[in-house]
Amino acid sequence: MPGSPRPGEGGARQAVSAPDAAKPIGPYSPAIRAGQLLFISGQVGFDPATGELVGRDVTAQTDQVMRNIGSLLKAAGLDFGHVVRTTVYLADMNEFAKMNEVYARYVVDPPPARSTVQVARLPRDARVEIDVIAVIE
Repeated sequence: MPGSPRPGEGGARQAVSAPDAAKPIGPYSPAIRAGQLLFISGQVGFDPATGELVGRDVTAQTDQVMRNIGSLLKAAGLDFGHVVRTTVYLADMNEFAKMNEVYARYVVDPPPARSTVQVARLPRDARVEIDVIAVIE
């Protein structure tokens, strides 16, 4: 019905964004707070200033992905210590070790639960995408 609120409107969910994180390239929120959880959409290695993909290698892109995630966590008043679950999408599983080396510099002990999968293709032919679930205490 026109003019009626859509399901989920009215305060149950709150969008979170950060000026120093990459802007969405589609109709989605960078992050959504729902109750005591923060869901961060899949982040690709986009430079927040230019909107362009940083570098062509998985190391540079993973570093930018993790910085974008850190900015969104900070905007919600959180840090990597609040992250409980991540999913890593790689364009090539042979780049796992390089991605993992950068990823490990950001996460804290105990590290979050994680799945890592190889996918056929990522937005703008990125090498890596990571999404996150964090708990708000």
